[in-house]
Amino acid sequence: MSTQMQKAREGKLTDEMKLVAAREHTTPEEIRELIAAGRVVLCANVNHQTLKPCAVGEGLPVKVNANIGTSSTFPDPAPELLKLEEAIKCGADAVMDLSTGDNIDESRRQIIGHSSVMVGTVPIYQATVRAIKEHGAVVEMTDDDMLHSIEEQAKDGADFMTMHCGVTRAAIGKMRTQGRKMDIVSRGGSFIAGWMLHNEQENPFYTRYDDILDICEKYDVTISLGDGMRPGCLHDATDRAQITELITLGELVDRAWARGVQVMVEGPGHVPYDQIAANMKLEKRLCHNAPFYVLGPLVTDVAPGYDHITSAIGGTLAAISGADFLCYVTPSEHLALPTIEDVHTGVIASRIAAHAADIVRGVPGAMDWDNKMAEARKNLDWDEQLRLAIDPELARRVRGERNPAEEGACSMCGDYCAVEIVNKYFDGAKCPFED
Repeated sequence: MSTQMQKAREGKLTDEMKLVAAREHTTPEEIRELIAAGRVVLCANVNHQTLKPCAVGEGLPVKVNANIGTSSTFPDPAPELLKLEEAIKCGADAVMDLSTGDNIDESRRQIIGHSSVMVGTVPIYQATVRAIKEHGAVVEMTDDDMLHSIEEQAKDGADFMTMHCGVTRAAIGKMRTQGRKMDIVSRGGSFIAGWMLHNEQENPFYTRYDDILDICEKYDVTISLGDGMRPGCLHDATDRAQITELITLGELVDRAWARGVQVMVEGPGHVPYDQIAANMKLEKRLCHNAPFYVLGPLVTDVAPGYDHITSAIGGTLAAISGADFLCYVTPSEHLALPTIEDVHTGVIASRIAAHAADIVRGVPGAMDWDNKMAEARKNLDWDEQLRLAIDPELARRVRGERNPAEEGACSMCGDYCAVEIVNKYFDGAKCPFED
């Protein structure tokens, strides 16, 4: 069985490539060429039976991911399936199962089985939970435990997997000599770093990368090279540890491509606004234009409860500057496990950021959407305005609650609506200021 990349390099047009091309308003041949070159990934595990294929990368609309999953505090998978439904309804292109609860295997299988969008996982979470149960401590897990979790999740149909292969002894050393305020905030990165420091060994995800490639090639799992050294606050952005890891990830991209395994690269977290564009360009240069998947970036550390906004601000600039995939951030980031309402808000905020970037990137059809909304507003066509809204339910509710029935203008301007006034006097009237 071949991967989408291997088939693309052989000149084959798969059914998945054809479906993606129709969705993206491009040609199957263009999609094939981009996959063959590694600049686009088509995340489609051979065992994910309910998937509607989606592609991420160069020249395509920016995609949005929603994180869901159980925790040790809330281990029940049922609410996460409701969040899955909400994320898909709101337009998410992917979900990541970040489950760490007692039902981690069941959660993953149910999420994949119910998901029509691509599903990502983080195998180190499963390996860690099992290590604690079986050995009593995270640091007692073996590299075989880690590989077993990767293979099990691949068999279950995970389309892409975050693996923190770049958290090396060199990167940790750079972090400790330069100094950080937040050290390591990546959960997977912290597990790996703790294991390495306790066992005085190199990262198994790095030393056994060829074994990981064997598994991913077998099931056509896209590797999402995790940013375990990402900055967790503005102070730590673009430091030696982050860049050391990124250099390693670029080398691992080359090794994956040599095997015909699809790969994308994950990027920073908390980044000052004026450093975002440079971070995107650096990743594209070091990783040979592999698709870039970013969390946020969050442009300030002081807005808990509003981090869907701080990340949307950063996400727009990131996507304009080269990022291809935005991981949403919800209002509960840094505070709590997200609710269904948080999932809704997070997806919509990231979709706004992605769409704003698509306009600047010249993605076909992006500006057409805004032009249609402008026409509907000029015509005071409320049905069309509500239909075109990125969040139709919210727009319809606010319109209905705060305006008199059948009123043409909105209650903001009432009798003094600029659109009504201009329409009244412009339609068919000759301008007295014309020559």
